[in-house]
Parts: sequence; C-alpha cells; structure tokens
Amino acid sequence: MKDKMKKYFIITYGCQMNEHDSEKLAGMLEAIDYHKAEEVEEADIILINTCTIRENAELRVFGKVGELKRLKENNPDLIIGVGGCMMQSEKAVRHLYEKHPQVDLIFGTHNIHHVPDLIKRIEKERSRIVEVWDEEEGLIPDLPSVRESDFKAWVSIIQGCNNFCTYCVVPYVRGRERSRPFKDIINEVEKLVAEGVKEITLLGQNVNSYGKDFKENIDFADLLQELDKIPALYRLRYMTSHPRDFSFKLIQVIKDTKAVCEHFHLPIQSGSNRILKKMNRGYSREKYLELVNKIRQEVPEAAITTDIIVGFPGETEEDFQETIDLVKEVRFDSAFTFIYSPRTGTPASKMEEQIPEDIKKERLSRLMALQNQISLEKNQAELGKVVEVLIEGESKNNPETLMGRDRRNKLVIIPKKDGLIGEIVNVRINKVQSFTLYGEVV
Repeated sequence: MKDKMKKYFIITYGCQMNEHDSEKLAGMLEAIDYHKAEEVEEADIILINTCTIRENAELRVFGKVGELKRLKENNPDLIIGVGGCMMQSEKAVRHLYEKHPQVDLIFGTHNIHHVPDLIKRIEKERSRIVEVWDEEEGLIPDLPSVRESDFKAWVSIIQGCNNFCTYCVVPYVRGRERSRPFKDIINEVEKLVAEGVKEITLLGQNVNSYGKDFKENIDFADLLQELDKIPALYRLRYMTSHPRDFSFKLIQVIKDTKAVCEHFHLPIQSGSNRILKKMNRGYSREKYLELVNKIRQEVPEAAITTDIIVGFPGETEEDFQETIDLVKEVRFDSAFTFIYSPRTGTPASKMEEQIPEDIKKERLSRLMALQNQISLEKNQAELGKVVEVLIEGESKNNPETLMGRDRRNKLVIIPKKDGLIGEIVNVRINKVQSFTLYGEVV
C-alpha cells in the first residue's frame, strides 16, 4: 500500500524576515517529501516561526502552542516544532519545554538549515529535541524556498545587526551583521526575474550596512545600481533602512535608477535628541531632518514613512512634544506607532523611570490622531492622479475588489476584474482614506 502523503503547516509571527524564513522552512520540508496542508488539522508537522520584538508576540505564541495540544492528543504522531527569534531566549525555551510537552522540536534562528535533519531524527527516534545555537557560524547557507506569490519575492542580503539600540533584542537573537556575497544576490534576483517575478524586496535588519564587512569597497548603493541593470525587473524595494547609515550617494542612486521604488522607510523612533541618545540611535533630530530635506529635494514625488516608539523610559511630556513637532514638520505619508515594551536582556528594560501604561496609551492616541490626519491630507492630494499599481490579489475586506500597491507602497483598491492579479496597471484615484486609495483602471 502506498504511504500516505505527509503534510506540513507553518504559522508565522513577526516581520518580513520571519516570513521569508518560513518560505525557506517550507522549501526544506518539500525537499524531504512533505506537502503543504490547507488546514492545520490535516498536518503531520506544524512549525511555528516566532517573533520576540514585543511581549504581545510572545504571549500569542504560547497561546497558539496551547491550542495545538488537542491536535496532538488526537494524533500522537503529529510533530510540533517551534523556532525563530523567541527561541534564542533561554527563559522562553525552558518555559516551552517544561510547560508544553506537546512540543517535539525547538530550534533557533542560527540553525534553521538543520531543521530537515532534526525532523528526520524525531521521526526515527520519537524523541524531543532542543537545538538552539547561541551564536551564528557564518552565513546561513542558501536554502530552497516556497514563495507565497508568483510575482513578488523577498531576497535576503544581510543577516544580523550591529546597532544595539537599547530597546531591541535583534542583535542578540539574529547575531552580528554578515553580508551575503554580491554575486549570490545578483544570481538569485536574475533567476527570480526569469521565473516571472516583477517586484523584489531586499531584506536585512539594516540593509544600509550591506558590504561593510567586505574587504572590497562595495556598499548598498552599489548593489542597487547593479540590480537595476537586470532587464524585466520592474520594482525593487528594500527594508529596513537605518537613518544613521543612509548616505546621500544612496539617495542619488535611488533617484537615478528605474526599478528602485520611490518609497523611503526611515524609522525615527523619537523626535527628542535626549531620548534618541538613550535609545543609542546614532543620529540627532537635526541630522534626520537634513536627510529628509535631501530626499524631498532629490526625489520630490517619494513617500516617506517611519516607525515611532512612545513611552520610552524617561520620556517626558516635553520629549513627546518634540516627537509631535517633528511629525508635524516632516508630514510622513504614514507611520507605524508603538508603545514601548520592555524586552528582557536589553539595556532599556533595566532603565529607571519606566513610564506608566496609561500615560503611554494616552500619548500613542494623540500621536495616531495627528498622523492619521496628515496621512489623509497627503492622500487627498492624490485625487485625480494616475498611479502605477501592482495588483496583488483580492482585498481582505471585500471580495468584490482587488488590492495592490503603487511604487510609493500606498495601498490601492480597485473593482474586481479577471486577469489583473500579478499585473502592473495604471489606476486613476477617485476616492481616498487615511491609509487607502481607491480608483479605476485607466
């Protein structure tokens, strides 16, 4: 009798780096004869790829692991694995191992490429395995991946981070910066474009640091310039970029290239120099504004977006007001706003003057109200304009409409029509909201 087809299901929390890691996990599982399950209930192996940026993400992971217990009771042969950033914390690993016996496999960020071997061992021995490396051993090798989309792809260009912002766990869980070889990236992008991919997003915890660890004099701007030469690469995006390393040379390259999109995501985090210093961000408010002015001068049509943390330890009302004033001055197209959440092991978690939750929430709501108003005003200026949109699929909220993004990464909704998914179309904007543009294909 033919063996039953083995199926996998992957649950992902966190950033695009994690989503890309999950595509690699899928690729490795398919290489050892697993097939994707449509529903979690039909899986023979379930992998959870975790995030540890905020406490809320960790609580969701423990909740999800608890939910999977009944599936394990119904199917004792089910393999449950938990990996990713959260597993680089000894405390989280111990809690998971002791309190959740349904978990068979625990792995970290540095040894993702070992997952197929670990699964084979569990299948053979029916044992529980914890394998988390404390530090990276060079670059994680290139791995097969199963992409969610036929026309969009992520390409990792640098692993790890050397910035050590005082609130962030990333350098501890992802290790030091290691740039991928220049040629490997070019080859991967050429291969993806040959397969029909139209938009590529280059990934790294800090893409602007690309090449700093090379002997040769190569930087991120050089990489963008080289990739722009690939015919039929329509769009090139990147994330995340650090304002401290954003050079004027890079702005010039973005201005002069055809594929690199006119979208600058520059996390400011705070408008107060005192707080920026406590965060160890490596730039001042003045330097940031100088960078924004240079972008507006060279690429006037660009969208500028940001990340802001409110309630960092020691943030006074005056510090917060400086953030508000900066938001009014820059007028970001949109902003990801967060309440400061202490992460164990980071310097900020041990700082005095932790801000009470109610003050943090009140500040966040003032900041969001301001940014939502600015986003709406920026979008109102789009009415009547024609923008180029890559149609990504059905809109989440209304199956009668399609959604996509323009070159500035603005979300655009159009009426549903066959044959548009995966295509780049011109759309005339006829209605706007704070975060969304609506229009008709021209």
